[in-house]
Amino acid sequence: MILIISNREKHRSDILFQISNKLREERTNKGVTIQRVADNAGVSKSLVSQVENNRITPSLPLLLNLINALGLDLNVFFKEFVSKVSSAQVLIVKRQDYEPFKEENSYGFFYRRILTKEFGEHKLDVFLLRLFKDSRRPMTRTNAYIFNFILQGSVSYFIGRNQYVLKEGDSIFFDGNELHNTKCIDGNEVLLLIVHFIDNPRNI
Repeated sequence: MILIISNREKHRSDILFQISNKLREERTNKGVTIQRVADNAGVSKSLVSQVENNRITPSLPLLLNLINALGLDLNVFFKEFVSKVSSAQVLIVKRQDYEPFKEENSYGFFYRRILTKEFGEHKLDVFLLRLFKDSRRPMTRTNAYIFNFILQGSVSYFIGRNQYVLKEGDSIFFDGNELHNTKCIDGNEVLLLIVHFIDNPRNI
């Protein structure tokens, strides 16, 4: 499938993606926890995590609060951003350009973001998750509808009080606002294709 998008949309998404990556990189380089940034900015830990992982588009006041919470110089922070937008109308993402990221308080969950795309008030977030047998994390909520396709291995999905076993080739769709978690149950690792369909709040 070929995704055709406008240059303006690509420019905006590219810059926002760079900003979220920069916030996460600066925080980890300083050895600062998400909770500390949240406390300094006067917002929730979940909100900071969603901004860092490009799952919501922050308002300007929130973005400035996060930058200040990290003790960063505003001029220096924004000076480095350069859009990588080309004049082409077809968006192709090469494997080597997948962006790795990690969830706070998780072990053995390795993510690589393939694509983030905004559609008006909605956002599409596509990534791969490599999940190892000894992986673990707390039950979590995600402000999105979630579609998962099992590319390799078998997993046990916990959604609310229910448990579902999925094998290679199976898929699942659910409301991520429900408490959920997943665990590798067959073999040493699982590979999943994950798509988040997000209502994109712009006034946070």
